Amino acid sequence: MTKWLIGFIVLVVAGSCSQDEGNRPMVFWCSNNAGEIAFAKEFTERWQRSRTDKPLRFQPIPEGQSSEEIILASVVGKTTPDIYANMWQGSVEMYAKAHVLIPLDTLKGFADFIRSRCDSSVIREITSADGHIYQVPWKVNPIMTLSNRQALNSLRGIRPPFSYTSFLEAGRQLKHQNGDGYTDRWLGYTEVKAIWYQRLFNFYPLYLAASNGAPLIVNNRAAFNNRYAVEVFRFLQNLYKNDYFPRERLSAARDPFIDERIATQFSGPWQVSYLEKFKKPGFEYDFWPMPVPEALASSNKPVYTYGDPKNIVIFNTCRDPQAAWEFVRTLIDSQGDLRLMELTGQFPRRKQLDTDPYFAPYFSRNPRTKPFARQVRHIKGVDNCAVIVEVFDIISQEYEACVIYNRKTPEAAIRDAANAVDVLLENNE
Repeated sequence: MTKWLIGFIVLVVAGSCSQDEGNRPMVFWCSNNAGEIAFAKEFTERWQRSRTDKPLRFQPIPEGQSSEEIILASVVGKTTPDIYANMWQGSVEMYAKAHVLIPLDTLKGFADFIRSRCDSSVIREITSADGHIYQVPWKVNPIMTLSNRQALNSLRGIRPPFSYTSFLEAGRQLKHQNGDGYTDRWLGYTEVKAIWYQRLFNFYPLYLAASNGAPLIVNNRAAFNNRYAVEVFRFLQNLYKNDYFPRERLSAARDPFIDERIATQFSGPWQVSYLEKFKKPGFEYDFWPMPVPEALASSNKPVYTYGDPKNIVIFNTCRDPQAAWEFVRTLIDSQGDLRLMELTGQFPRRKQLDTDPYFAPYFSRNPRTKPFARQVRHIKGVDNCAVIVEVFDIISQEYEACVIYNRKTPEAAIRDAANAVDVLLENNE
């Protein structure tokens, strides 16, 4: 499906008639949440004051079912903005193969700036199969384990950070505390729907944590038929099999964590401002790394997780890519990164964020965010694979059969997922 889609995009873009656009300003699309709109407005106005020779205007991405669908429609209709600042990293390779993005490493100053901002592992991660870089690493939201401090303090011998064993033991003790039925309080909750993107917030961060950040795809083959993925499926399967996590969806009317119906949750830094606004007096919480196998828990090695990266791209409809890059650079220098945190609560993907003196006052004012700043050192995005959505969809189907409904062993589910992914990749070469 994705291979056909790439071909269709190439055909439509190549066949589109050029339009006389005169001296129109560059167009910058941002996310449509309030914090990022304020961020975009501030930096656009600053650019307009200093670069009157390169007019620029911003607008939130148009409303639609999802930003991904809006971007796809704009690519096909050749109505893309010059700059888009909220591209999911997993979409970039598809658009790169369709030749609708500017290779940023061909622009003056890009390579030196990115090397100063990001370490070599991040640069490898964002480099496409053709050797070019089509995305600017921008913002991340590391997935960590949110924990109710009082609930955990009531347990014997359970203190985070968690191993699989200690996390499961916490579930056993909470179930015992709750008595027969175990319908009011749970160890945790994570989405059970077999929708591909839900695996980015349960299976995938746990897989990265267990495997020290290993990829799912290597050399166009599935690389996850290994003990790490099997252990993750078994760990999650045990959470449901033992009734530590509910299979039914918890009511959306009340937040289950604030309502103390769950003691933990796999979540990101967006929870901090929400919890500070709505928590009850005396409610205490902490963020910890993702649970890991026993061997890793006792090793003192760093624990990786999914960073949920959103990046910046320049479309090939842009008539002045160099000027577009010069504007983007203002968004991601130290001042831009600080304003991103101040206005949105999200984190820039830059090296040594937690120890850079420039950002120290921010973390002093916002101590709840420090665990995420430290975690930024050890995050991953997704593999540069044009069919990565379909890969996660296959994993999600096996996840449902094994983890949620216990119809397959973890070994069989992971093996079947890897075999199906190999067929998918072969058909999309």
